[in-house]
Formats: sequence, C-alpha cells, structure tokens
Amino acid sequence: MTIEMREGYEGTGPGAITPDGCAVEFYSRLLIRDEPDIIAGAVPAGAHILELGSGVGRVTHPLLERGFTVTAVDESAEMLERVRGERTICSPIETLDLAGEKFDVVMLASFLVHNGDVEVRRGILDACRRHVADDGCVLIQREGEDYHTNLPREREDPSGCTVRMSAEPAGDGVNSVRAEYVFPDAVWTQTFLSRPLTKEEFEEALGESGLKVDRYLTEDRVWVRVVPT
Repeated sequence: MTIEMREGYEGTGPGAITPDGCAVEFYSRLLIRDEPDIIAGAVPAGAHILELGSGVGRVTHPLLERGFTVTAVDESAEMLERVRGERTICSPIETLDLAGEKFDVVMLASFLVHNGDVEVRRGILDACRRHVADDGCVLIQREGEDYHTNLPREREDPSGCTVRMSAEPAGDGVNSVRAEYVFPDAVWTQTFLSRPLTKEEFEEALGESGLKVDRYLTEDRVWVRVVPT
C-alpha cells in the first residue's frame, strides 16, 4: 500500500510505515517504560484520557489495566489496528474536533509538541485545549534538554535494539533527525523534523493556545502537567 508521507519525513524497514515515518512493527516491539507510572501519579484515578498519538497502544494498554478509560487517536489506521479493547479514532491530531466532547485528561506524548511546522504545532496544542475539560489537565512529553546535542550518538535500548541518532539543520530553527533502530533480525529508520524548544519557548507556545504549566512532573522537565488558562 502506498501512503502519502508528510514533507520532510521518511521511514524504512519491514511492515507498514506511517505518514510521519514511524514503523508499526518497530513500535510493537518497544517495551513499556515509566510512562504509566508518571501519568497515574498526575491524574485522578479512573479518569477518561484522550491519548493523542497513541500508536500501537504501548501506553494505552497499561493505562486500561490501571482502570482508566482511554480514547486513542492516531493518524495511522495500521497503528490503531494494534490497540485492543478501547475506542479508537483515526485522525491527524491538529485537525481533530470531537464536537464539543471534553476529557479529564488529554495526553500528548512522543515529543509531538516539537513538530517542526509551527502551524502544525499550534494546531496540536489547540486540539489539546479544545478537548480538555476546564478543570482537567494536559500531560505533555517534551524532548530532553540534550536531545539535539552530542550527536551522533548510540545506545542500547531495553527492547533489544541498538538506537543510533543523528541530526542536521533543516532551516528556520528546525533539525532533520534520523533515527536508526537495529535489531538482530530487522532494521528500521525514521527521519523527521523536530524544533528544539527552550523551557521559555515551550511555555510561550502553550500560552498561545490558552494553556499554562501547572507543574513539571520529572526532574528533567520532560513530562509536564498543563492546565487551561
């Protein structure tokens, strides 16, 4: 099947590739990390979560097991086919509009707030604000402060692969990032556009969409709890 890739994005390797270059089979292999613990510690028990960019449900499934209700949104139907036992919606995040439906929690993980296109980023944050209840919160995962430094770099991932990262300037403050994931039996790559954001730039972008930081949830400020202004 031929898909239309987003400009500046590319993916290679076995199986289906999404419009932003993600490989469905690769994400199906990733292990669950500390995300469910961070999320559960920041929101009310049993909250209804709108998960934007759910992928194959790597975080969705453990949240369901903890008693949360999750509506999983992704622009890839192939990704959503892997999400088990919950409501799914196939849509780009920036154009999502659920006709006034509000959620206790909106979750935006996977560094999606760093989209290289400022208008797409604004659309994503507007979607967060549009769907969060006035007394609810948005949980956002940011890139680490060293994400774009000390490149190229290599690390061993607990999922069983070697991860190699490199980047080069793409203009207008955006980097073209290339990730290579090497398993013993398969190799996947993803090239994507990422805009580094300082803490101040991140908070300014939130303000443009009617959001503000409530508190940073981790010492590295990667996970942050955001509320409507």
